[in-house]
Amino acid sequence: MDQQVSQMAGILYSAGQFRHVRSVRAGLAVAVVCLATGCGSQFSSIATSDDPLSDFVLATEYSETAEPKNKDQSNLVKENQQAGVSNLTAELCEYDNLWVTAQNSFGLDLSSTDTRVDRHYRWYAKHGSYITRVSQRADRYLHHILSELEKRDMPAEIMLLPIVESAYDPFAYSHGRASGMWQFIPSTGKIYGLKQNWWYDGRRDIVASTAAALDYLQMLSRHYKGDWLLALAAYNSGIGTVNRAIRHNKKIGKKADFFHLKLPDETSAYVPKLLALAKLIQEQEFAQQYFVPIPNTPYFEVIDTGSQIDLALASELSSTKIEEIYRLNPGFNRWATDPEGPHRLLVPVEKASVFRSGLLALSDKQRVTWKRYTVQQNDNLGDLAKRFYTSMGAIRSANELTGDVIRTGDALLIPVASTSLKNYSLSSDLRRKKIQSSRAGKINRIKNYYQVQPGDSFWKVAQKYKVGVPELARWNSMAPKDLLMPGTRLVIWSKKIKSRSERLAGRSGSNLTRKIYYPVRNGDSVAKIASRFNVKTSDVIRWNSLQSKKYIHAGDQLVLYVDVSRTSI
Repeated sequence: MDQQVSQMAGILYSAGQFRHVRSVRAGLAVAVVCLATGCGSQFSSIATSDDPLSDFVLATEYSETAEPKNKDQSNLVKENQQAGVSNLTAELCEYDNLWVTAQNSFGLDLSSTDTRVDRHYRWYAKHGSYITRVSQRADRYLHHILSELEKRDMPAEIMLLPIVESAYDPFAYSHGRASGMWQFIPSTGKIYGLKQNWWYDGRRDIVASTAAALDYLQMLSRHYKGDWLLALAAYNSGIGTVNRAIRHNKKIGKKADFFHLKLPDETSAYVPKLLALAKLIQEQEFAQQYFVPIPNTPYFEVIDTGSQIDLALASELSSTKIEEIYRLNPGFNRWATDPEGPHRLLVPVEKASVFRSGLLALSDKQRVTWKRYTVQQNDNLGDLAKRFYTSMGAIRSANELTGDVIRTGDALLIPVASTSLKNYSLSSDLRRKKIQSSRAGKINRIKNYYQVQPGDSFWKVAQKYKVGVPELARWNSMAPKDLLMPGTRLVIWSKKIKSRSERLAGRSGSNLTRKIYYPVRNGDSVAKIASRFNVKTSDVIRWNSLQSKKYIHAGDQLVLYVDVSRTSI
């Protein structure tokens, strides 16, 4: 038995299939319970695919036309499990699981029988593998969010809001310019203190954006006198939209609670999605099947760095993969933290001590790499910043410049990345390049590159290449309202223009259509040839620009587009 326990714990920890098993001790605890309850073999089948972009689209745009409305919800969950939507069958073994313990702090009324709640409940219940992926992604962040909700005495169901907003993807970026796990638009982000510049976007910062989102929700709750459903609706569509809907209902004598308001379609679905998720967590069978267990222990620790630091160096000092550094610190756009702050990094809690020790051994100047550069004729600060992939402000600050004027022969210190930029795999630019190069959903399209010119807009470029503005923005990880900066390189997936023969062949409706040349023989007619090759007489006339089906002669050569699967040639 002891050997079995050790083997089980080792498998869970070393295979990395359960990110929530964060230590050998935790692994042993889980293994003991699993062996006792018979769930040991179930851990190996956990879903491991992780496509945040497609999950973000699902979170915001999935179809709502699904199963008949009269299906019993609990029966649907059982059918879903039996149908094998996901292979994940891990038990919520007897240890402190955040998805379970959070239910003690639920504060919303989940008793609604509104058809919208039922519809979304059924969709989520039918897509258990989606729930598995987003709950896996929540592993890094959930403990922090729940801790903040508890400090503020807010309903724990709000922990589910990032599923609705972004599928728990802190890099999510919407067509409406909303960014991050909590999907702040630029203006609201600035109101709530979320700094946004070339180095850093606070809307994606786990700590800062969570604080801002909860501040915003608390303000909305106070405005609506403790009605959290109205507060959530206003978080999605704006306080003005909800206020107008309330005034309208009061004017015509109708109830003014969320379920009676006429709100935009997205908002009408938004709150029911959250309620549906909360109800599903309470379905023990479904929760055990699809919500990946997350322990009630911190995932990360916040470390004060005191100054700018290269993220590759942070990765090295903390013995943490750079992808993990970015996923815990998604607010940092580039190869280093913002030289103007915030001066903090989130690192896995088990790596905090070694990271602190490494930091103490380095001075502020040693935390980034510096290049000595002598200003050449025609150099300017902007060009140097682009060349060395840094900002003008960083160069000014490092060299105590009061303006942008530099002179030939001046010696400058310029902060540069310590390793190749391609190694900063989740920097803003490399994330965009990955999206630009993806061929998913782009069958029969040709990849084009376009360099933005002064005066260009998404609309102008889209018109030129005959593509849609939303598509063009999405291909480049941007939003339609984003400004295009001259010099930016866009990827455009234009439709493939078929050759004349391909267009003609396509009219037959078969991918096995081939172009052949047929020599007319004595006794042939257009009708006989068409019948022989299973094509229409009118097509033969059109393909060969014949004036009449009577005028063909022995020795003429006709072009035919023949389905070779239906014809012996």
